Amino acid sequence: MDTGNDGDVRVAVAQFAPAADEQANLAEIGALTARASAAGADVVVFPEYSSYFTDPFDATLAIHAQSLDGPFVRELRLRAEEFGVTIVAGLLEEASDPALVRNTVVAVDATGVRAVYRKIHLYDAFGQRESDWVEAGTTGVAETFDVRGLRFGLMTCYDLRFPEVGRVLADAGAEVFAIPAEWVRGPLKELHWQTLLQARAIENTVFVAAADHPPPLGVGNSAIVDPQGVVRASIGTGTGIAVTDLERAQLERVRRINPALALRRYGVSPRS
Repeated sequence: MDTGNDGDVRVAVAQFAPAADEQANLAEIGALTARASAAGADVVVFPEYSSYFTDPFDATLAIHAQSLDGPFVRELRLRAEEFGVTIVAGLLEEASDPALVRNTVVAVDATGVRAVYRKIHLYDAFGQRESDWVEAGTTGVAETFDVRGLRFGLMTCYDLRFPEVGRVLADAGAEVFAIPAEWVRGPLKELHWQTLLQARAIENTVFVAAADHPPPLGVGNSAIVDPQGVVRASIGTGTGIAVTDLERAQLERVRRINPALALRRYGVSPRS
């Protein structure tokens, strides 16, 4: 479904530190959406776990998990309608196992939920065990939505390390990757974050809009990257927004000069 005519789309990434306080998180989302709207944004991308977050993970995750018609998503819809934007944000969704949650990303506008993505690659790395708390999503499914003729595709945080996720989205026509994240700090992790954002943009000739938690838990540096890998806007390590225009003319020019998607000779087959 398309929400407007073909043309440029102004995108914002909104960086903040979600807490174990759902109302405080919603208040921060509302304030940052207002700022993004005032800057002319059509789409606002928020971090992973925007509805509720605690470090380290504990049993409160499942207690605070919601359905897709629960209060968090309803509030996102109200803010999207109020400010005339599409909001992308991560939330704790109820899982099939009541002791677990789904790490879910939704895209919401005034009409309701436009796309739903459940994180495929859980963060069982760098000494972490996300799978102890989270139920993985289904592989091979591309979740996309259109805004003013540009197609957005969803992935989450650790998915960024797996180029196949981007290829599946590109095969579904995605021209922008929206990536909520909680990219945990650690040795060289800032370098990995920046490099992988640019790599996914370059290899798929897409725009990338990625929103992280700020330090001390995340690396910050939420960014919007163009199809040549140039960082068009970024935030640094504080709470705030970064905004830039995504131009269809640039996308088409890059894909004409570098037709990498058309020239590739391998497809993607999901594993269970």
